[in-house]
Amino acid sequence: MYSCKTNDLTVLFYMIKVRNYKVYSLLLYNMYSLYLCGIIDRKQAQILTFITYIGCGISAIFLALTLLTYLLFEKLLRDIPAKILVQLCLSLLLLNLVFLLDGWLALYPAVGLCISTAFFLHYFLLTSFTWAGLEALHMYLSIVRVFTPYLSRYMLKFSMIGWGLPLIVVIVVISVDKNNYGLVTYGKYTDGTSDDFCWLRNDIAFYVGVVAYFLLIFALCLLVFIVVMVQLSRIKKQNPQNQPPNRGVMTDLRSIAGLIILLGLTWGFSLFAWGPLYLPFVYLFTIFNSLQGFLVFVFHCAVKENVRRQWRTYLCCGSLRLAENSDWSRTATQNNRNMSVTTATISAPHFTSRSSSVISNATNSSGMFTGHNLQCLACIFIQIYHNIL
Repeated sequence: MYSCKTNDLTVLFYMIKVRNYKVYSLLLYNMYSLYLCGIIDRKQAQILTFITYIGCGISAIFLALTLLTYLLFEKLLRDIPAKILVQLCLSLLLLNLVFLLDGWLALYPAVGLCISTAFFLHYFLLTSFTWAGLEALHMYLSIVRVFTPYLSRYMLKFSMIGWGLPLIVVIVVISVDKNNYGLVTYGKYTDGTSDDFCWLRNDIAFYVGVVAYFLLIFALCLLVFIVVMVQLSRIKKQNPQNQPPNRGVMTDLRSIAGLIILLGLTWGFSLFAWGPLYLPFVYLFTIFNSLQGFLVFVFHCAVKENVRRQWRTYLCCGSLRLAENSDWSRTATQNNRNMSVTTATISAPHFTSRSSSVISNATNSSGMFTGHNLQCLACIFIQIYHNIL
């Protein structure tokens, strides 16, 4: 199916294919090794395999926790950035689950099962790219153009693009030829063994339906990230008095890291994975992208004050429970109300100043959780994490 090439242009395109062949670099590494005519260190491949599957499993768990947090606490889901985040997390969760099942399902001889698996793997990969791009578009509209609220049915239009556009792509791919999806032998090692995976089999379908799509979204996200950083830096210099007194360099770096994870810019490591830097950047690519779901949870749940306040208010009991009218609660609310456009936007995912006061209204949802022992145990970990931060 794949053969060894020798000219430089083919090497470049093949490496692009290798780097973006699958969501995680277990496949990237193995596909690249196939280009090298089977010359590969089996030990390195196994290490990347373990990192990939462990990272995917961890990400799936924490993506589910992120979804539960935002769906159970209604106040967190009132602004547009939070709604986009939920859609992105759902897409990433489904992508991780399909990926984890793919290698196992590829063992079965049923052709239709493998085609279906590859179809959904391709679909959820594209939806993850698309929602990251929509997050970038929302940031641009909110910070640079500042007219988001005037767009009617904003989230409906975003949802149609986020879930509909990738569906059109995969339907076109399978309509042209259903055999574009199927069983692919992507690993060939020096000991003669190989691995199988359900994925795209046609090169043209791959370049158009994955590589071009990814490059377009990645360029959009990178461009918006640069524009937003420049815009926020300009606003910060023009209005230094609007900056909270407790906002330091680490807070800004944490916010920037959150944006990088949210926009999927860690995929950029693949652009440097060639030549002598190939193996180090493959490891960076593997670690950051397989753990993307976990990092989303950290930057957009664990370190966000309003999310931790919801946890302590409704998950904790006894002395660790935070009353809705407590000093810490009122301080958190007041800080959010006083935040400028700069502060509100840079603290992803709440990128608009209109959404900064979302947490000021109380809801009566304390009855949604039961089991005081479990609540207290969960709250102990929350309190420890809060003290560390």
